[in-house]
Amino acid sequence: MHVRIVLPAYNEEGALAALLSRIDAAFRQFQWKGDIVVVNDGSSDATLQIASSFKGAVPVHVVDLQPNRGLAGAMRAGLARGVEGLHDDDVIVTLDADNTHNPFLIQRMLGQIAEGSDIVIASRYQPGARVLGLSFFRVLTSIGAGFLFRVGVGLEGVKDYTCGFRVYRVDVLKKTLTHYGDRFILQKGFGCMAEILIKTAQFSTVISEVPMILRYDFKRGVSKMKVMSTVLQTCRMILDYRLGRGFR
Repeated sequence: MHVRIVLPAYNEEGALAALLSRIDAAFRQFQWKGDIVVVNDGSSDATLQIASSFKGAVPVHVVDLQPNRGLAGAMRAGLARGVEGLHDDDVIVTLDADNTHNPFLIQRMLGQIAEGSDIVIASRYQPGARVLGLSFFRVLTSIGAGFLFRVGVGLEGVKDYTCGFRVYRVDVLKKTLTHYGDRFILQKGFGCMAEILIKTAQFSTVISEVPMILRYDFKRGVSKMKVMSTVLQTCRMILDYRLGRGFR
């Protein structure tokens, strides 16, 4: 099984080198076969140079988007590039480039894939999960958004709809990309992660979760999430889903 890591990165010069080193160490420890795709989303700092010059045991490929297209555009380009050349039973892993997600958790997620899951989410809401370094306001808005998704969408086995740390079987992504084409990701900003999950779930997808320790205290720089905009986007997306707009 080929393990391909897809990292959308925007102005992550303070974190990317450390994360690539941790991913490289995980590949060596668990002896995964695979590679890394860094999607540089029009960064104005040294993100592109760091990704291009990284030397490790695992090959690193760079997709350079210019100008900045936002997380949705980076995910669209990253997943399209990610499935290229892979077999249906290979996997694509997405995680944030700010070093708040622990790549060593991927091994447990791959175990869930081997047991029959099509998508595995590193969840903040499973027993044993912890979130460190996030403001009380951000914790509350995250809990509120999760509640809205569980009530308004209600995918089986899913509590965390927005976390970007996931493992996908390639065949599920290929089916979704083929079905939706240019309509695969229509949302802007962080809401695209929920959109991707909802759309891939329509193909008889088995989704499971593993508890994650989110180390937001490792994050360098300010968050790129606009909280109130994301809340409004969440409400609109759930309404669109219930009305069948853009999700068929």
